[in-house]
Amino acid sequence: MVDVIVRKTERLDGQVCAPPSKSYTQRMVIASALSDGKSKVSSPLLSEDTEAAVRAVTALGAKINTAEGCWTVQGAIPLIAANEPIDCGESGATLRFMIPVAALASGSSALVFRGSLERRPVEPLLESLKELGVKAHTGKVGDSDAVFVDGGGILGGETSIPGDVSSQFISGLMFACPMAKKDTEIMLTSPLESQDYVLMTKDVLAKHQVKVNIPNDFSKIIIPANQTYKPADGKVPGDFSSAAFLLAAAAITNSEVQIGNLDYRSVQGDKEILTVLKRMGVAGKVCEDRVEVESSESLLDAVDVDAKNIPDLVPACAVLACYAQGTSRIFNAQRLRMKESNRLLSLYVNLKKMGAQVEMNEDSLTIVGRRVLQGAEVDPYNDHRIAMACAAAALGAEGETTIRNAECVRKSYPQFFTHLRMLGADVVGGEFDR
Repeated sequence: MVDVIVRKTERLDGQVCAPPSKSYTQRMVIASALSDGKSKVSSPLLSEDTEAAVRAVTALGAKINTAEGCWTVQGAIPLIAANEPIDCGESGATLRFMIPVAALASGSSALVFRGSLERRPVEPLLESLKELGVKAHTGKVGDSDAVFVDGGGILGGETSIPGDVSSQFISGLMFACPMAKKDTEIMLTSPLESQDYVLMTKDVLAKHQVKVNIPNDFSKIIIPANQTYKPADGKVPGDFSSAAFLLAAAAITNSEVQIGNLDYRSVQGDKEILTVLKRMGVAGKVCEDRVEVESSESLLDAVDVDAKNIPDLVPACAVLACYAQGTSRIFNAQRLRMKESNRLLSLYVNLKKMGAQVEMNEDSLTIVGRRVLQGAEVDPYNDHRIAMACAAAALGAEGETTIRNAECVRKSYPQFFTHLRMLGADVVGGEFDR
């Protein structure tokens, strides 16, 4: 358990590189593991969640050389059943992606999750797999929640699944169903949220010459059967989801910073943070490989943010709203209650501790900005994005803020506090570089 102290900082300055994308790293590792041959994943993110993806695919027979800066993945064709329970850590994405993949193995496998399946549900995915001829159920391995999957392959056919619980269900099916015995048609029973994460999966699959058809209205996913993954080399792009906290920190402190390793052309919905910042009056520019924020003495403007397709940006947007003039509303955020923590409640509790004027209801936060925030002792509830949001908020707050159990940033951005310090933030502790 490690505490980090963040003190008010008048101005940031300098340049750091955004970390590689966690979401792309996980997807590229899994697609490579399903390929018939060797693939290279350049510039991968080394974090707890990506390590979980590596453990999962190696448990099913893939071989990975995790040399610094480039991972070489030898695919497992065919997949083999895991001898021991597959440790998915606290990575909900790894669990949901790998449940359908495990069904392709020759025998039964168990996937263990160090968290609560009530918070990160999987039942809709298991029901969908049942319709596709896969037997799977939840249970326990010791004190840990687990999912048990019978192997033997996926029959395919028609299935239905909600689109508003987790896009990771759909991505998991997209990984496995190209290897089904017959074509798969996934009907969405509710509008798909976080659409860009599904498009990210499609982008990764296309690089491995796997075809998935998605109509413009995202009403269904059509996956041809009996496909073969081809090896593919690729570089992991920088992560807009993580960079959002650095950009928010720059905006809060009216600073001039450059965040490198960001390619606006990549398939990442969370590049929407740039639109949010522009609407709030933040000056800057988007370059080919970086984003620049320019210093300004003007106040931030309040905004309304629809979180339907950008749930991971809500913590950064909530902090920005605290420093904006006027009332901001972040809505369509119900799914945040099923993340690593109940993120709506976590934000509400911690921002209130710091003196913010914030109200919460079932799916939204309403924040009246320009209150003077005060340093406080905050608890991120073991949620990496809450810890980073509180750190950004602390840079503009009077006094100092203590972030308890700050090591949770290892889940997606181990270098976060180091990068803040490099930009001139007054940060004590937090050397979680791996």
